[in-house]
Amino acid sequence: MRFPYDTSYRDGQALLRYTPGRVAYGLLLLALLAAPWLLPNYYVGELTYLLIMCIASLGLMVLVGYTGQVSLGHSAFIAIGAYAHAWFLSQGVPLFASMALAAGVAGLVGLVIGLPAIRVSGLYLAMVTLAFAILSEHIIGRWSSVTGGYNGLNVDNPMLLGWDLSKLQPFYYLCLAVLIIVMLGLVNLLRAKTGRAFQGVRDSEAAAYSLGIWVAGYKVLAFVISAMVTGLGGALLAHHVRYLTPEGFGLIMSLELVLMVTIGGLGSLRGAILGAMLISLLPTFISRIKPLMPDQIAKQFGLETFVFGLVLALFVLFEPKGLNGRWIKFRTFLQTFPLYRKDMFKRGKTYMKSERYK
Repeated sequence: MRFPYDTSYRDGQALLRYTPGRVAYGLLLLALLAAPWLLPNYYVGELTYLLIMCIASLGLMVLVGYTGQVSLGHSAFIAIGAYAHAWFLSQGVPLFASMALAAGVAGLVGLVIGLPAIRVSGLYLAMVTLAFAILSEHIIGRWSSVTGGYNGLNVDNPMLLGWDLSKLQPFYYLCLAVLIIVMLGLVNLLRAKTGRAFQGVRDSEAAAYSLGIWVAGYKVLAFVISAMVTGLGGALLAHHVRYLTPEGFGLIMSLELVLMVTIGGLGSLRGAILGAMLISLLPTFISRIKPLMPDQIAKQFGLETFVFGLVLALFVLFEPKGLNGRWIKFRTFLQTFPLYRKDMFKRGKTYMKSERYK
């Protein structure tokens, strides 16, 4: 088992301190770069959608996993990013500038929602964000002069220096590049003062307040950053679906995002990626195994919803730390074998704590 031993100040700041980690991530990057040339077009399209949902899942993880604020309305930020990006493109704004503006619009809406939302927490905050998602869907449906209403809105092809990126492989690489940039940006943000303040607010608002952390300010900042990242994912999703309708951004998408961060493992960017992989690929897996099921089961209405609920229940009961927690256990097993003990990750007792600081 490896123990960190710093010989300089920069050692503690390194993203990948050891050679095995650098090799593993290098091989993963090479596999992702080679995937469009080795996989059939159908799987490349599925992988592109997976990359987009990873970006949206990372955005929600900043809010739920790092500050402890529950949101059931993040599909609204995806919709805002998608529609804003489509509108900016129709006005002749360049691709990357349009994506940045769409993320900015989503962040501005996140600021407007975050200011009153910080007055509540827990179930009440979830209800506020849920109401926001429902209200946003109705506004998008009725603002036909900008969004096309319920008739839908066509999305222009992504163009970069005269090169059409709407083709399968170029768009895949665009989504991969955006995901890498977002991931690196969030990793550095959450390792800095801001990230430590987020975690302090999540663990105990009373303790954070006593340490001089501006609790309300960091809560609103988490809303803004989360909305911007999610809106950026929405901008890419607009090109993936190519035609936007309000029904495509309903509550089901919000619940899928919540499942991604919960099953992946709260408080971990790696968990957001793993959760997005599982939830995004699960419908495809279900459709593949349906022919193998008895007709009485395969033809049941709501089979996917039942499977989603079953997976969530199993993780809550047997692995509360999600896929990331399972990965940490497996990695520890490899590092400590044959000295690994099951009680290394035994869960301790939890005690009620007070959050009253006013």
